[in-house]
Parts: sequence; structure tokens; C-alpha cells
Amino acid sequence: MSFSKLCLNVLHAVPVTERSFYFHILISSYRTYTVPDWGWWGGTFCLLSSRPPAPAALNPWDVMLCVSGTAIACENALVVAIICYSPALRTPMFVLVGSLATADLLAGLGLILNFVFQYVIRSETVSLLTVGFLVASFAASVSSLLAITVDRYLSLYNALTYYSERTVLCIHTMLAGAWGVSLCLGLLPVLGWNCLHDRAACSVVRPLTKSNVTLLSASFFLIFLIMLHLYIEICKIVCRHAHQIALQQHFLTASHYVATKKGVSTLAIILGTFGASWLPFAIYCVVGDPDYPSVYTYATLLPATYNSMINPIIYAYRNQEIQRSMWVLFCGCFQAKVSFRSRSPSDV
Repeated sequence: MSFSKLCLNVLHAVPVTERSFYFHILISSYRTYTVPDWGWWGGTFCLLSSRPPAPAALNPWDVMLCVSGTAIACENALVVAIICYSPALRTPMFVLVGSLATADLLAGLGLILNFVFQYVIRSETVSLLTVGFLVASFAASVSSLLAITVDRYLSLYNALTYYSERTVLCIHTMLAGAWGVSLCLGLLPVLGWNCLHDRAACSVVRPLTKSNVTLLSASFFLIFLIMLHLYIEICKIVCRHAHQIALQQHFLTASHYVATKKGVSTLAIILGTFGASWLPFAIYCVVGDPDYPSVYTYATLLPATYNSMINPIIYAYRNQEIQRSMWVLFCGCFQAKVSFRSRSPSDV
């Protein structure tokens, strides 16, 4: 017998003067299990149906993250398509750029799926899978940036032996390790390292635990310091090479200073963009408290997603080989008289 029929039978079986007492007992017992929807029928209130949970109010921050994810996915999908389409883009440098674009593409799709599942399919399991997917994607993106930095350093430090089979093997090993570690980090919340059943252990990014985001932040700080050190070494090598070239020509021209200054400025912009995007979120994950307003989390997370939006502009669209491939892909025509120089990984 359904609860609504039981409600009617009980209320009709007792005297009218006592119906109010039993009515409140029935309401209290039913509210333990569900949220009732009460209607007027036959002169008494009784249960008609269970009211479905109210839909979550649309958060403007979630909308901005979804829009950011859409832009990220579109930008990086184009880069992945160009690299896969062009047989000439098979050098180690473009393999690394393709890895970065793939990671950012997955991150953009993860942001879109997170929005859909948050407002359409609300489930703890789906939430864990989405968070794990995002963690793995962004970790792969940051790791790919580190691999690109290492590749640029090696191309300058070992310029004579860079184009060898050993370099290709080194690149593939770095990428395999980066994606393997990223996948493991993404699986941690899915395999149980979450705060679904222990809200006291939650971090500013639910359902990740405080210890989990601390590990992720510490990993980011380590990667950032390594990249900072490598870019400083790259700047030293560039300045030293420019000075040696100038000495071989027996005079120092203004063009050497301009070229060196431009290269150093570009490296500073690359590293500064990366740090400005991720450092606020990484720091807040360590010092933030889960009781703080969620707007703080959104305000630091949104700029972090912008890094995946800027990456294809810095590492792909500025490259002349990719520009030529885009021209061929979209226009279907290319004037042979236009000369494009293949750029090495050390070109910035």
C-alpha cells in the first residue's frame, strides 16, 4: 500500500477531532525519507506525490568556466587537427606542442562536461569522474609545458646533437612519464581520495581533500621552479651566443642587443603568463579554507583556465609552419613563392 493511501485510511478511520494529531504524526514520519508535496483533497491535506529536487540555480561563474572551456576546446582542437593533418609536422617540437594542445583540449571538454553534469546530471559518481578528468587534463597541460621548456633548453645546450634518435626517444619518454603521472593524479579522487563522506577533510575544491590539493599545489610549485631555472639558463645561453657572434664580427651592433632583448622579453612573457595564471589558484588551494566563500575559488580558478586558452597562441599559432598548414587547410591554396622558414625548438 502506498503512503498516500495509508494517509487517507488513517485519517478516515479516526474521529474528526483527532485527525489533526495523527496528521502531524504522518507528516513527521514521512519527512524522514523524502520531501512531500501536499495537496487539498476531500476536506483534508494528504500526500499526493513526491516533489523532485529543485534544480540548482545557475551560477554566473560556472557559465564563465563553461564559456572558457568552449573557447579552449575550439582553439586546441584546431591545433591538434593541423598537426595530425600535416605530415611535415612530425618533429619532436611539434610532438610536444601536440601533447600540450591535446591536454588543453581535454581540459576544455572537461569544463564543458562539468557544467553539463552539474546542472543536468547530478550524481556523486559523475562528479568524481569529472573532477578526476579535469585534474588529469590540467596536470598533463602543465607537464607538457615543462617538457617543452626542457626541449628548448636541450636544443640550445646540445645544439649539435639535438637532431638525433636519442632526442626523439627522450621526448617520447618525457611525454609518457608526464601523461602517466597526470593519469595517476586524476585517478586519486576516483579511487577514494575524496571528501564525499568526510566534509571536514574537504578543500576549497570539493570533492578534493585538503591533502590532495596540497599535493597538486606542491607539484605545481616544483614544476614552476624548474621552468624558472631552465628559462634563466636559456636566457644566459642566448646572451652568450649573441655576444660570441658579435665578437666574431669584431663589433657590437645595436641589432644584437635588440634581438637579445626581444628574446629575453618573450621568455619573460611566457613564464610570466604561466605564473600569473596558475600561482593564485595554487596558493589559495594551500592557504584557503573550505568555509571561505566559493567566489574566492572561482576568482582564482578562472584565470588558471585562461592559461590553456593562451597556450595555443604562444606555442602554435606563432609558428610559421603551423601558419602555412592553416593556410593550406582552410584556403586549399598556397603560393609556392612565399617562403616559410622551419623554426627550431629554440626559436621563441
